[in-house]
Amino acid sequence: MRRSRALLRRLAATQFFNNNNVIATNFSTLTPQDASTSRSKWFALAAVAAGSGLGLTFSNHSSSPTQCRADKEFTIEDVANHRTKATGIWVTYKDNVYDVTEWVDIHPGGADKLMLAAGGPIDAFWAMYQQHNTDQVKATLETYRIGKLKAGSIPKLNAADPYANEPKDRLPALVVRSQNPMNAETPLSLLAESFITPTPLFYIRNHLPVPDIDPKTYKLKIEGQGNVSRPIELSLEDLKTKFQQHTITATMQCTGNRRDEFNKVKKVKGLEWEGGSIGNAEWTGVLLRDVLLSAGLGDGNVSGNDNGEISHIQFEGLDNDGAGTFYGASIPISKALDPRGDVLLCFEMNGQPLTRDHGAPLRVLAPGVAGCRSVKWLGKVIPSSVESSSFWQQKDYKTFSPSVDWDTVDWGASPAIQNMPVTSLICFPCPGTEVYVSGGETSVEMKGYAWSGGGNSIMRVDVFADGGKTWQEASLKKTKNDSDKNSSSIAPGKGWSWVLWEAEIDLPPSLVERIQKSKGQQQEEVVLVCKATDESCNTQPEEAGPIWNLRGVNCNSWHRCTVRAM
Repeated sequence: MRRSRALLRRLAATQFFNNNNVIATNFSTLTPQDASTSRSKWFALAAVAAGSGLGLTFSNHSSSPTQCRADKEFTIEDVANHRTKATGIWVTYKDNVYDVTEWVDIHPGGADKLMLAAGGPIDAFWAMYQQHNTDQVKATLETYRIGKLKAGSIPKLNAADPYANEPKDRLPALVVRSQNPMNAETPLSLLAESFITPTPLFYIRNHLPVPDIDPKTYKLKIEGQGNVSRPIELSLEDLKTKFQQHTITATMQCTGNRRDEFNKVKKVKGLEWEGGSIGNAEWTGVLLRDVLLSAGLGDGNVSGNDNGEISHIQFEGLDNDGAGTFYGASIPISKALDPRGDVLLCFEMNGQPLTRDHGAPLRVLAPGVAGCRSVKWLGKVIPSSVESSSFWQQKDYKTFSPSVDWDTVDWGASPAIQNMPVTSLICFPCPGTEVYVSGGETSVEMKGYAWSGGGNSIMRVDVFADGGKTWQEASLKKTKNDSDKNSSSIAPGKGWSWVLWEAEIDLPPSLVERIQKSKGQQQEEVVLVCKATDESCNTQPEEAGPIWNLRGVNCNSWHRCTVRAM
């Protein structure tokens, strides 16, 4: 059944075009040879079909059986309670509610993609998969409409609960690692689908309750040593009108990304991130350098040495634990004042005002640096001769020898993580994916991301499927508008964004021969592997064991994904 449904979805996506006219597919002609069509071709056809609206119309439902309820109002909670076939599968688009239960099994992109949106909005997914944004698709979606979202449906807050005022617009598709505080990652199957990660699908990393700050009354304080010893306050409007605005495309990654791979070596403390606590976005704001210079900070009171002169820029957030502890971090002055460092005080993400989960109304973006230093809900900027004294700067987000444990750790013996190491990850296929060699498939499509910190752009991504006997170089997409996927359009030292990579990798001929001779009776596991190398020739280590550390940070070993050839 699983295999036939997959083929049915593929055919749903390939109601073939003949001189731009649709020819209806005769499903009775389906043969095992259909499985031999390359996966990449099927996916390309699926995109075309979905973009034309054909995939939706294939279901042959010209109207929804529940259309009589089209004027009914539902709450957000009503929609969230419909996430399985047993309850019915509902989604929202803008303010409307749709029952798409009947469509799931024949969705051209696969049921798994559609189920990621179950019980919540599809807006972010359609922003990622632009082929949906046609009049035909939207018109067909309307046939599944069962009502509208009821205004003011969010329940009242419990004032005694510090997490009672958390944002209510989080996508159910996010993979939640902790509820309070909210920490959630992007599903891996989505990460490599869009160079820019839509904001609702961008990973969430919170340490404390999310503050709710009025942008009209917001003030940023700049205080510290030397010429900025007298505090300066800037409103959001001051920042937007008194300084030149800049937009920078940059990747942000949690230092704990891929921590689950360390847990396979030896258990560590921390959220069990898989590989989705990373995202790439367009950030708009003003340069921290410009703001600091306007406050009187300059070469005359700056030093790279700890001699009483300013050598660090501390950041303090407005998120707190209710007992006076605010989140804090710092970066070196060399990064903050570097004209090429591109550190921003951001008020927009992907062309829209920051959302609460991502730091509204103002946050730091320190591109190339660990995400924990890009403080959200920024309240203070403090030039100082010392690092931030916060727990997260002094006793967290540091690496140690694999031999150091919680009984022997000396937090002062290791510097706080700043620039991140080179990494890459296989986002597609998913582990356990079945490859039908007996049906003629002899290769596997691979997709993923690669990134390196410190402004080092990715030079190369290598992949293999045969134990390392034969390496293959993946094609790279380095910018949002790359037409040549191997272009080198990034200025040296300013590779703030990830690259997305693709490869069609051949399965080992001996494996193909064995399975084909068995006529599908034999199954074998195939381990797909990727590794990246950046422009400074930094490359990923082969195994996670030698870089294991008690905090489980900066895991960047070769990434592996096991599929089943059958």
